Amino acid sequence: MSAFTIKRLTVEDVDELQLISRRTFYETFWMSNTHSDMVDYLENQLSKERLASEIQTRGSEFYFVVANGVLDENSKPLGYLKINHGEAQTENRIENSLEIERIYVLSLFQGLHLGRLLFHHALDIAEKLNADFVWLGVWEKNYRAIDFYKQNGFVEYDQHEFRLGSDIQTDILMKRITGVGGTNLHRIE
Repeated sequence: MSAFTIKRLTVEDVDELQLISRRTFYETFWMSNTHSDMVDYLENQLSKERLASEIQTRGSEFYFVVANGVLDENSKPLGYLKINHGEAQTENRIENSLEIERIYVLSLFQGLHLGRLLFHHALDIAEKLNADFVWLGVWEKNYRAIDFYKQNGFVEYDQHEFRLGSDIQTDILMKRITGVGGTNLHRIE
């Protein structure tokens, strides 16, 4: 039995999703951005209303990773994942692809490979969907994430703008091409 469980979210989880979304985003990016830009992003892009709408969007799925055996059924999430497929994708909207939009883990639990666990969960879903490729956007200054994705078979193919408050940043778009019908997606490390 694994020490962790991945749980799909429903709209009833929006309060907990907002808490972990705001906390992990802040922990990850506060040193690289202004306070006002961070506040703007947290309040507008990670509001309960917006997150509830995202949860209910067809083709978008959110997942929490929680500890097994340590906490009861009310255990708090240690990290989360958001994926999009079909029309829910933020770019490209290619029917036979899957977007990894967000993978975040609380800083206290980094080093336990929970991000990797969520990443592989996304690949498992892409395989079940027979996706031709998996893609994502990553901030050009998030070198650790870029290296992780490159080590796991992703290549850069484009870029797009990402607005954080008044700051327009650049995200690198990366994809991992799979074999025919989604084969060769799984477990490249």
